[in-house]
Amino acid sequence: MASLNDFKLINKRSEICLENAIGKERFYKLSDADKKRFGFYYLILGLTTGVADADEIERMIIDTDYCNKVRKTKNNDFGIDAVYINDEENKILLYNFKFRDNFSPVKGGKISPILDSTKFLSMTFNNSFENVDDNSIISKNVMKSINEKIHSDSAWNIELIVVSNESNGTDVNKPEIDSLMKDYDVSIKSISLDDITGFLRDKNCEISSTFVINKESFLVYESDSSSSSKSYLAKIDIADLIRITCSDENLRNSHDFYDHNSDLERIKDMKLAVGVLYENVRGYLGHSKYNKNIINTLRNTPDKFFMFNNGITITAKNVKVDSINAKTKYIFTLEDMQIVNGGQTLRSIYEFKDSEFKEENLKEASVLVRIFKTEDKEDLINQIAEYTNSQNAISDVDLKSINKVQIDIEKLLEENRIGYIRKTGDIGKSNNFERQISKEKLAQIIYSYKGYPDRATNQKKKLFGIYYDEIFAENKSLFDDLVNLINLYYKIEEKYKELYDENDVYNQKILYIIYLQSKGEDDIEGNIHLLEKVLDEYRANDDISKARKLIQKGFKEYLDIERCKKNE
Repeated sequence: MASLNDFKLINKRSEICLENAIGKERFYKLSDADKKRFGFYYLILGLTTGVADADEIERMIIDTDYCNKVRKTKNNDFGIDAVYINDEENKILLYNFKFRDNFSPVKGGKISPILDSTKFLSMTFNNSFENVDDNSIISKNVMKSINEKIHSDSAWNIELIVVSNESNGTDVNKPEIDSLMKDYDVSIKSISLDDITGFLRDKNCEISSTFVINKESFLVYESDSSSSSKSYLAKIDIADLIRITCSDENLRNSHDFYDHNSDLERIKDMKLAVGVLYENVRGYLGHSKYNKNIINTLRNTPDKFFMFNNGITITAKNVKVDSINAKTKYIFTLEDMQIVNGGQTLRSIYEFKDSEFKEENLKEASVLVRIFKTEDKEDLINQIAEYTNSQNAISDVDLKSINKVQIDIEKLLEENRIGYIRKTGDIGKSNNFERQISKEKLAQIIYSYKGYPDRATNQKKKLFGIYYDEIFAENKSLFDDLVNLINLYYKIEEKYKELYDENDVYNQKILYIIYLQSKGEDDIEGNIHLLEKVLDEYRANDDISKARKLIQKGFKEYLDIERCKKNE
C-alpha cells in the first residue's frame, strides 16, 4: 500500500520532469499545483510509452488546462488528456489523468474518468470531430489521425489508460466498463499510486533471493579455473520462479517455502518486483506485451514449457551455492539480481498466474534459467544483456541503451551538467542538471550535423539500427563535439522563439538549422530566415504543412540549391 511519503515522492519526481521538459522560465510561471499535475503527465507518459524526448511527449498532451497554461493556446480535450500513436506497433494509447493535490489512503477507484472519455471516443469514431471549430484544432487533428488509422487496411489496437495518483485504481471489471470496451473495441488499463510507487521503489532496491534445486537440475560452467566468476544452467519450477521474483522480500528469501506438495496460495496475489527486470519499464506500466504462446503453453501443455521456451537470463553480483541433504540438493543465493533477458516470459507467467492461477499447471511447468555471476562488473552485465537480447525482437533503441558508447556518453554529459536520458527509468530522477537530453534527440542532432537532417527526421527508427555506427562512431572527435552540439541545439531553439511564434518552433526545424550551421555558415538568425523562406516557397501550390515539407524527399535538395544561391 502506497504511503504519504510515496505520494510526496511522485510529486517531487513530477516537478523535476516538468522543469526539465519545459525550462525554468515557463516552469516558474505555473502554480505549485500545476507544476505537480502537469509534471505527472510527463512522468507517466515517459514511463509508459518509452519516449524520453520532452518535445515528443508535449505533443502527446492535449489537456485543456495544459494547452492553455503552458502552450498558451486554446483546446478542448473532450475527456482525453494525452494521446500516443505508435506507428511501429499499430497501437493507440489514450490517457485520462486524475490528479489529487492531497493524499488519501482510501480514495480512488471511481469509474467517472472512463465515462468522461467516451465523448472523445464517440466523436472520433462517428466523424463528428469534423464539426469542431479551430479553437480545438489540436484535438481535432488527433481525432482525424486516429479515425484515418482505424479505417485503414491495417489492424490497430486502442487502449484507454486511466491514471491516478490515488491509492486505489479504477476497477475495470465492472459491467458498465465491459460494455464500453465492447462498444468501442478498446481495452482499458488502470494505473494507480500503488503501481507507480511500486515501480519507483523497486528500481532503487537491490533484489536478492534464494532457492533450492536437486543436484541433477543444474550445471556449472567456469571459463577459467582460477576465476571466481561462474555461470549456471538451472531447471527451475515456474512456481519457484514466481516466488524469487515477487515483491515480497521475505518470500523471495524463504527457500524452504516450496516443494511439489506445497500450497501455492502465498504466491497467488504476489506482484512482480519490477526492479528485477533490467531496464524494462514499459512492460510494467505501459502496454505490456504478453506472449499468447507462452500463456497457452502454461494453460494447455505445462509439461512442455521447458522445451518450448527459450528461458530466462539472470545476472547477479554474487552467487552463493551451498550443498544440503548430503549433497543431493543445493541452496542458491542470488545477490543484487536482474533478469536481463526473458522479461516477456516472466510477465506472461505472472499474467497467467493473475488471470487463471491453476496450481497444478504452475507446479508442472519449469523453465531454463541461465545465471551469471558478474560481481561489480557493470560492463559485463551490459554485454550479457545486449548480446542475449540481440537474438530477440527487442527494439534497436532499447538494445542500444546498454551499449558501452551510450554509457560513456552519459558519464561525459553528466560531468558537463547535462542529464542524458539513456533509458526510460531515468525520467525525473534529478534536477541537478542545467538541461537534459534523450539519446534519440542526441542521435538526431549528431546526424543532422553530419549532413543528414532528412534522415534524422523521417527515419528515426533507423538511427539506432543501420545508421547507429555512422552516428556514434567511437572516436575522440565525437566526444569533443557533443557538448557544443547540444548547446548549439538549445541556442538555435532560443533564437527561433525570439523570431517566431513558439508554436511554430519544433525539433525538425532546429535540426535543419544545425545542418546549415555545419556548412560553415555560422549565422543562426540568417539560417532561420533562409529555412522559413524555403519552407514557404517549396511546393507552394500544394496543401502541405511545413512539418510535412520537412520530411519530403526533395526538400533538402531544394534547400541546398537555395543555400548556394544565397552565397553566390
